[in-house]
Amino acid sequence: MNAVLFVGHGSRDPEGNEEIREFVRSVEGRLGEPIVETCFLEFEAPSISKGIATCVAKGATRIAVVPITLFAAGHAKLHIPAAIDEARLRYPAVQFMYGRPIGVHELALDILISRLTEAGVDGLAGADDTALLVIGRGSSDADANSDLYKITRLLWERLKVKWVETAFIGVTAPLVDEGIERCIRLGAKRVVLLPYFLFTGVLIKRMEQMTEAFAEKYPDQSFILAEYFGFHPTLQTILLERAQEALQGEARMNCDMCQYRLEAMKHLDHHHHHDHEHGHDHHHHHHHHHEHDHDHDHHHDHDHHHAHSHDHSHDHDHHHPESGGAKPAGPSEAAASKEVLS
Repeated sequence: MNAVLFVGHGSRDPEGNEEIREFVRSVEGRLGEPIVETCFLEFEAPSISKGIATCVAKGATRIAVVPITLFAAGHAKLHIPAAIDEARLRYPAVQFMYGRPIGVHELALDILISRLTEAGVDGLAGADDTALLVIGRGSSDADANSDLYKITRLLWERLKVKWVETAFIGVTAPLVDEGIERCIRLGAKRVVLLPYFLFTGVLIKRMEQMTEAFAEKYPDQSFILAEYFGFHPTLQTILLERAQEALQGEARMNCDMCQYRLEAMKHLDHHHHHDHEHGHDHHHHHHHHHEHDHDHDHHHDHDHHHAHSHDHSHDHDHHHPESGGAKPAGPSEAAASKEVLS
């Protein structure tokens, strides 16, 4: 019997947690599986282990664990897999599949654009006075932070607005006030704050207060705060896709820039052709196909049983709106560039 266990981040704000529960109820009928449950990483109950126990108690023999998170940071890479490991030991007769976070998804761009339309910000191509500031939660995981920059670039490609900038509400730089200041120094008369957040919570409410403060601080500019993702029907489509991938064993994670993988790779010899069969204590069945200047196939058997297939194609072309295909700047050039921008 199949079960899908959706894992929300959890918030100190009860309203945000209730939104997650309501969202899962809204996709339950469309999913068509006999057991659909919700659990949380922190700040709210039930925990992942309790969520799994509920699924098993209801008769589940196959459980797809699907994170309701935007990017693959520490929670998706470490905490949820660790909880699945513990569950495998506790329930050896139950099969566990691990789904992907939302990630850089084309439909997520559709949600952002629809939120701009709802905020009355439409027809931005060629607008010389408007800047979009895409705001993420912020993470200590560089891979997750870089994904927000990728979303920002893709949004620029779609909208052709003059300025699309990136900022974070915490943990890492640039913070929101730095992003606002940059937009104004670039010449924007109108700044649209576009939250890259799934549901409401403490941070969304803080953003509302910040928008009012910016309007007071910069009286010559106007500020618009667009809606977060929320109950957007397209978000339902994305999460259904992630759940179905997991149930079918087709979830594919991209680990090219994963800090944990990169640290592990330091201990491997990559200067010759090789075939590795690793037995780790995670049980992720990873199939890595790396296209570098040498050939290697890694077949990792970690003790997580995630059944991820990774296809890494490393194509080192750097594109910027202004530069086309410029090569990466050297250390001195990067420092000079940073000085100019600051």
